[in-house]
Amino acid sequence: MPTIAVVDYDMGNLHSACKGLDNAGAATLITDSAKEIEQADAVVLPGVGSFDPAVQHLRSRDLVQPIKDAIDSGKPFLGICLGLQILFESSEEGKEPGLGIVPGTVKRFKPEPGLTIPHMGWNQLQFTQPDCSLWQNLGAAPWVYFVHSYYVEPSDPSVRAATITHGTQTVTAAIARENLMAVQFHPEKSSTAGLQLLSNFVQLVNQRQLLKL
Repeated sequence: MPTIAVVDYDMGNLHSACKGLDNAGAATLITDSAKEIEQADAVVLPGVGSFDPAVQHLRSRDLVQPIKDAIDSGKPFLGICLGLQILFESSEEGKEPGLGIVPGTVKRFKPEPGLTIPHMGWNQLQFTQPDCSLWQNLGAAPWVYFVHSYYVEPSDPSVRAATITHGTQTVTAAIARENLMAVQFHPEKSSTAGLQLLSNFVQLVNQRQLLKL
């Protein structure tokens, strides 16, 4: 059974994410230990809240380099919600620099008549990387659950794995680049589709473990 480190930096509903991963057959470990992150078979970076406190908490716990090292090692990595946004270089939400792992910025939805901000509720994914391992067995245009006022805008459009449309604005809902994957929505709140996504991630970890044997 693979061990998935769930990074603890006081900015996420860790137990909800762990429950979905546990149900998919993983052994989860909530941790802020660089050594445990290094030893884990995969890493999940959840997050709820604001950009500046998130990156401040990561830096105060000396977790930035362990996260970068985990991604560089090739092990599967999944960011969730704020855990997607802080991978980028900067955000309109705050002044702190992001982790800079993915080139690009985090932007706020532009106001328009009838548009609700934050974007809260169910929306349909449009896959831009249909072969991404996270999307296996989700079907076309699955419904998933969002709560956010900001969205990521990668400098390289090819890293987009899915988009959504809110009002007239089409924005990035997920990214994927080799072993690095991250989603703006909450899989743990996204019913069958979200549980399938977490199961797909665990399966990816299992496959990597088999290749190492």
